[in-house]
Amino acid sequence: MLKILLASSKGGCGKTTIATNLAAHYAQDGKNTVLVDADRLGSSYRWCEKRAGLASAVLPLSGLKRGWHDKIPADAQRVIIDTPAGLRASDVEEYLEFVDAVIVPLLPSNIDFEATAPFLAELAELPRIKRGKVPVALVANRMKPWTNASQQALEEMKRLPFATFATLRDTQGYVLAAALGKSIFDYHSEIVRSHQQDWDKLFRWLKKLT
Repeated sequence: MLKILLASSKGGCGKTTIATNLAAHYAQDGKNTVLVDADRLGSSYRWCEKRAGLASAVLPLSGLKRGWHDKIPADAQRVIIDTPAGLRASDVEEYLEFVDAVIVPLLPSNIDFEATAPFLAELAELPRIKRGKVPVALVANRMKPWTNASQQALEEMKRLPFATFATLRDTQGYVLAAALGKSIFDYHSEIVRSHQQDWDKLFRWLKKLT
């Protein structure tokens, strides 16, 4: 069972988008997948409900109450945890005994960098992360590779304490798919496939953890 935590101190960075697309990818791959929604907004939970009629359904689970770990089915193969905005490093520490990896989305703006940098510095000092027990990956989200701002953001990310394992381009495809309880991995057009390939490096990184 591979358990992945989506976390950031900054709201609006795309945690839920990444969580739902990860879950859909694994479900499409035939893995029994659980999406734990620890955010009171419940966006991931509602996404799962919309997806319930598909062959590649994802089991929703509320992570708001203690003991949610015990409700994960024994046959679950992938568990994705979507956390709320405003998370602190100390909040992440509570999950580290359970999860196998942490993914932190980051948007290409100075505001996001300034808001997220202290969180990443504190994250790097948490014992299980510092000892290499739980690896952390950064995901550059909503990037516009043709702009100077995005290119500068990628350069700035090289100075952060964790490596970047995906650069996801900005597209309305994520928004439109989410409204239907779907993901970009549920479609097969040539344009969508190019966006699916943005995830390849991240999936290879995660595969090494299984």
